[in-house]
Amino acid sequence: MTGEATIHISSAVVSVLPERRDEVLRALAALPDVEIHQRDASKIVIVMEAAESGILGGRLAQIATWQGVLSANMVFEQVERLADIGD
Repeated sequence: MTGEATIHISSAVVSVLPERRDEVLRALAALPDVEIHQRDASKIVIVMEAAESGILGGRLAQIATWQGVLSANMVFEQVERLADIGD
């Protein structure tokens, strides 16, 4: 895929203190290119998109430092050529 425009799509699980869950959900919803797909009392599943894998890793590292977040771990990453997905 060298030289071609790509998009990196990743899913991650964010573990949170239950009493801080709503606060973390609001902060996640405010991030660009982040979608919340599932939530329960202490876990939130998100999907993120970025032009580079490093951006996704940096975003997860940032989330992991938030008050109420116990961990933020990437579960899956896929790379697609933009030409193949029609965006």
